[in-house]
Amino acid sequence: MCFVSVNQFSIKDMEVLSGVKAHTIRMWEQRFHMFEPRRTPGNIRYYNDSDLKKLLNLSFLTQQGYKVSVLARMSEEELSRRVVDLSLTCTGVESRIQSLTMHMLQLNELGFTQLLSVFIKESGLERVMLDIVFPFFRAIGFMWQTGTITPAHEHFITHLIRQKLIVSIDQMDYDQQEAAKKYLLFLPEGEFHELGLLFAHYVIRSRGHETIYLGANVPYADLKTVYSTYKPQSILCILTSAQVDLTASEYLNQLSSDFPKAQIMASGKFALDSADEIGSTRITLMRDFTDLIDQFETVC
Repeated sequence: MCFVSVNQFSIKDMEVLSGVKAHTIRMWEQRFHMFEPRRTPGNIRYYNDSDLKKLLNLSFLTQQGYKVSVLARMSEEELSRRVVDLSLTCTGVESRIQSLTMHMLQLNELGFTQLLSVFIKESGLERVMLDIVFPFFRAIGFMWQTGTITPAHEHFITHLIRQKLIVSIDQMDYDQQEAAKKYLLFLPEGEFHELGLLFAHYVIRSRGHETIYLGANVPYADLKTVYSTYKPQSILCILTSAQVDLTASEYLNQLSSDFPKAQIMASGKFALDSADEIGSTRITLMRDFTDLIDQFETVC
């Protein structure tokens, strides 16, 4: 698949995105002629997307023990093939995150899904989500700031990971506990990033509890209808963006007031930022997914 170059990176950008020090990049450039920086009309040196892809490949392969002098004699196609072969057997969180990043930049669906499948087979879905996938999303945050990736890249990888979660939930050997509790999971209106909610759905089901999963962008009136029928003991939502009519604290306090027999569990940046304004003891805020799992282990 063609990867169209649209970005310009300074050597500092290249250092931050790849983890390779600027002086090392210069050495590889001068001694081994691995890069040929361009210049802007103002005579400022810059690198492009192809340079970044090559640097990520070089960084990964040197971490796997390859000598730079050997890599310098390889074509970019051969470098990519070596990376693909090694990425399926690589160990270490940083190496695995870097492998996923390279496949994301190339929009390589087969490579990305193969890696996820290998990681999941080795460590299990829950550990892969906690140790690799969510750190991976944090690691590529800087790429958003520099424009290295577009919304298309995020949709691409989110869709593939979402598929893995849905298939795993569907294939789960559902063994309901005798003392199973009911959980209602949803994202409020205006919230569309449901990867975290799907993971919570998986974790709760894996521990033998019941769930109703409503997904993203749920109107409040619909939530009331489902609550009156399902009567859950706990309601879980994630707030990553500002609500239109209410602040996060007002929204959570309203949940607590309108659903008085349910424990309200909430996570996400806007939920956590409202901690000082929460007025109900039935509202539990969770900092991250480890905290979320701890809540399931103690509350369930």
